[in-house]
Amino acid sequence: MMKCKAALLGILLGLICGCATDGYQAGEPLDRLSAGTHALNIVESRSMYLFSLARIHALDGDYDAAVTLLQAAIEADPQSAYLHTSVAELYLKMNRPQEAINACRTAISINPKHADAHFLLANILSSLKQDRVAIDHYKKVIELTPDKEDAYLQLALACLRIFEYEEAVKTLKSLLVITPDSPQAYYYLGKAYDQMKLPKEALSYYKKVIELKPDFEPVIVDIGLALESQGERAEAIKSYETLLQLNPHNFSVMQHLVQLYIQENRLENALVMLKTLISRDIGGLDTHRKAGLVYLELEQYDEAILEFEHILAQEPQASQIRFYLASAYEEKGEPQKAIEEFRKIPPTAYNYAEALGHVAYLYFDNGEAQKGIDLLKAAIAADPAKLDYYLHLAGIYEGLQKYQDSLDVLLNVESRFANEARLQFRIGIIYDKLGDKEKMIARMKRVIAITPADPQALNYLGYTYVEMGENLDEALKLLKEAVALRPNDGFILDSLGWAYFRMKKYGEAVTYLERAVQLVDEDPVILGHLADAYLALRDYPNALSTYKKLQQLEPGRKDLAEKIRKIRAESGDK
Repeated sequence: MMKCKAALLGILLGLICGCATDGYQAGEPLDRLSAGTHALNIVESRSMYLFSLARIHALDGDYDAAVTLLQAAIEADPQSAYLHTSVAELYLKMNRPQEAINACRTAISINPKHADAHFLLANILSSLKQDRVAIDHYKKVIELTPDKEDAYLQLALACLRIFEYEEAVKTLKSLLVITPDSPQAYYYLGKAYDQMKLPKEALSYYKKVIELKPDFEPVIVDIGLALESQGERAEAIKSYETLLQLNPHNFSVMQHLVQLYIQENRLENALVMLKTLISRDIGGLDTHRKAGLVYLELEQYDEAILEFEHILAQEPQASQIRFYLASAYEEKGEPQKAIEEFRKIPPTAYNYAEALGHVAYLYFDNGEAQKGIDLLKAAIAADPAKLDYYLHLAGIYEGLQKYQDSLDVLLNVESRFANEARLQFRIGIIYDKLGDKEKMIARMKRVIAITPADPQALNYLGYTYVEMGENLDEALKLLKEAVALRPNDGFILDSLGWAYFRMKKYGEAVTYLERAVQLVDEDPVILGHLADAYLALRDYPNALSTYKKLQQLEPGRKDLAEKIRKIRAESGDK
């Protein structure tokens, strides 16, 4: 190594003797050179020699020695702004920012037009979150070197960090005048508009970046995020998929895509990606959790069970995963295993009451309702302040059609939970099953008074009015509110459609009932409503096909056969 250093030093010394300004100036003229001559005085020659030697040590990673040599060079030539800037760069590499700042400021005091010193100082200040001070130095760099692209970009970024959006936009647009094909300028313009909550404008600049640089990964991600912010998840997915074609190992994008696939109900796509992430051990146990839930949703229960058991082998106290595992067994039709897993959830867990409710209902389904009742009564005795236990107990009695017992359970604790909308809702349901519409309506109104945006109560009350043929205008208002809260709930859409039907607004009825059937395609009540609406519009082909579908679901209904016969007679369809 020493021979290498000596050889390099010899080359540098030769350069000093041959052309003294090379290597020392880095493009900055020395104002101390006499006009028309390349001769240097002895002091300058020594400082250049020390600078060259410092460069050798710096290249070798020996920053301490390099700094010592540069300090000696500065002693020989204290008025060199370039030497002070050079030692500042070394201080920065050594993580000595304050000394770097001091050296830059000395350089600037010697030569206020030293652009490199201003730029380095600005970068250091920005890294220390002193953007407002840094901005002045970035502006000075641009004044001194108007074509320095990095200065515009760093100035814009500093402005964005302190929310000076207009200044950032102005700076970047100035850069585009100089370099109209700068992908970075368009990219940061997009970021600026993104931060200003103007996604359409941001998207237009991001797309310009793609035109200039199709493989620029960060902008593809930002395009996806901008599309998501506008609710265009399908287009966002395409953007991320494009990125994965460019870089199949971008696992952070892959993880984000999983979430979008799940939100768009593209579970098979999500599963493919989750398997890839699991094979690469990306995302840890959370990836296994997501895979388990997707398997559960796809009714692939054995696979879901394996994923949840894998997590529990490492995190046996994860009560929510235990709950998922028990649910998988429950859905698979293995009630005993489901009960065993639900019962492993400790009373201190936040989902204990829900787990206990599942156990009680599993006993009920297995013909052992009393075991469920006893279990819930014991839980109430241990923790009488837990509303869920009373709701589950009332639910078991309701399932046994012991409506008065169910109502008694709920009314007995009403004073304790008077402002609980869930309790009032269940009381209303039981009154309805007991045939007391007046009391049911009063309870649903109370629920709405407690929680005005309760879509289930709005729907229940509105549909009740529709079925009673009363207060149809009020029913329509309630059901519109419910649909606004749950626009993709097929049952609520059905209620609104049926309200329009009862008001003889058959076109509006069909609009909502068709949407309801798209969401819940095998519900006999919704299909019957839609068929009746088609028939009211004399849309015989659709009415006939819908009644036929309904007949397949309920083959024993004589009224359907009669309706089909009448439609064929009226329409001439043999």
